[in-house]
Amino acid sequence: MNRERRNKIAEMLETKATIQNSEIMERFGISIETVRRDLEFLEKEGVLERVYGGAVKKNFINSEPAYQRRLNTSRAEKELIAAEAQKFIDECDTIFFDIGTTVSLIAERADKGKKITAFTNSLRTAIILAERDFKVFLPGGQLRCDELSLSGSMSEHNMDNFNIDKAFICAAGICNDGITDLVESEACLRRKIIKNARKVIVVADHTKFSVRAMCNVCAASDIDVLITDEKAPRKILKELENQGVKIIMSHT
Repeated sequence: MNRERRNKIAEMLETKATIQNSEIMERFGISIETVRRDLEFLEKEGVLERVYGGAVKKNFINSEPAYQRRLNTSRAEKELIAAEAQKFIDECDTIFFDIGTTVSLIAERADKGKKITAFTNSLRTAIILAERDFKVFLPGGQLRCDELSLSGSMSEHNMDNFNIDKAFICAAGICNDGITDLVESEACLRRKIIKNARKVIVVADHTKFSVRAMCNVCAASDIDVLITDEKAPRKILKELENQGVKIIMSHT
């Protein structure tokens, strides 16, 4: 049974070159732990290379930068989520834009010329916001060169000086008890922002669910709004909703 399923996963990669954990779970009715074991086996066989949230066909991983690859993963769902999220941007808001591909799409959709004060630790997103004529602040800190993101004690200290109306927060993983991240310094900065923000809006497509990354960011009770897509698991959404999280489902 394992061999047959793994062969079919390999066939799926031949067809589309990239695949998400959630796709495998849905197609074969298996748990995330089984998916990870299958992908680990196939990686050792030289069939694929594991990436965050799924896998890519062997050698495909080097065909484009990591950021661009993530941006194109679930791109349609991310665009719909961004469209819902930008509705929360009001005149004269002070907003924090987290790093992450979905948040950068929110910045692209924000109405140009609005009187917005924007904070971000993403250099990519800072450029997008500046092009929309917003007042933009960077928190300083250490630059992570591969992501062009800022974090660290300097970032956290500087953000202590500001109150945030709304924070668009991304997540590496979402479970029924909260969100998690992969990078400790960035998780620490997110916690600081969440503490200082009047409204916390988490944006995440379905591939982030049932994933528990290394660093805890915040509990479900710290999240005001979660915007996701129609493929997100209803069970987790209901559990989050029961803890006071407002769920917004983007639609085509």
